[in-house]
Amino acid sequence: QYSPESVAGADGELDPTEITFPGCSCRSSSCSAAQCPCLRRGDNYSGLCLRPAEQQEQHFSRPVFECNSLCQCGPRCQNRLVQRGLRLRLQVFRSARKGWGVRTLQPIPEGGFVCEYAGEVLGFAEAQRRAQAQTAQDPNYIIAVREHLHDGRVMETFVDPTRIGNVGRFLNHSCEPNLFMVPVRVDSMVPRLALFAATDISAGEELSYDYSGRFRNLPGTSREHKPLQEENVLRKPCYCGSRTCASFLPWDSSLFSTP
Repeated sequence: QYSPESVAGADGELDPTEITFPGCSCRSSSCSAAQCPCLRRGDNYSGLCLRPAEQQEQHFSRPVFECNSLCQCGPRCQNRLVQRGLRLRLQVFRSARKGWGVRTLQPIPEGGFVCEYAGEVLGFAEAQRRAQAQTAQDPNYIIAVREHLHDGRVMETFVDPTRIGNVGRFLNHSCEPNLFMVPVRVDSMVPRLALFAATDISAGEELSYDYSGRFRNLPGTSREHKPLQEENVLRKPCYCGSRTCASFLPWDSSLFSTP
C-alpha cells in the first residue's frame, strides 16, 4: 500500500500523525531564525536545500524542526520543505543484481530534498519480532535510526515500509552513496526520515544511501557493530560495487538478539 508519509504501526505504540508540538505565532509569510521558536537552532534550509552543517568535520547533525500545522506562518514558509513531500521526477527500475532501484530523471543540487523514507513506525518489540520472522530470502526494509542526545539518552526510531510505504523503500544501499538521511521533526518527536543529496547528482544517476545511517557518510565514522563470523551467515551481501564496499549490507544485531 502506498503512503507518502509514515503511519502508525500495527502495534500502535507510536503515532507519527499526532500533533504534540505547539505552533509558532509568526505572522509573516516565511519565518526567520531571529524570531521563530521553530528556528531557534538556526535556519534549516536555503531555498529547497538543507543548509550545510557549520563544521563539516563533526560526525553528527543538528536537530531539524519544521513549522507545523499549528503554526501561524503561511504554507509558503521556507521552513516547510520535507512536509511538502516528493517534488522530483524519480523512476523505479530493475537492476541486474540489486533488485529494484531508484534513479533521478532530473539534476539534484547538493543538499536538495529527495524523498522521505516512509512506512509503519514501530516500537522496538514489534520491529524485532518482524526482523526475526524473516527468512534469508526475504528483503529487509526495516530501518533503525538512533539519535544520541546531549544528555546521553538515545532515541530510537524503527520504520518498516514492507506493507505500507513510498518510493523510499526501493532505494538501494551503497558504501559510497549520493544521499544521506536526516531525521526531521514536524508535528511531534517522532521524526520523518528525510533523504537529501550528499553531492550534485546528474539526471539518470541511481540514488542510494548508507543503510547504517551515517551522517553525511564521512569515511571512517561508522560505529556499526562488527559481526561475528556466525552472524555473517545471516547477513546479506552488498553489490554496490564501490571501491570501499564492505561486502555485506549494514547489520543491526539488536533486532536479532534474544533476551
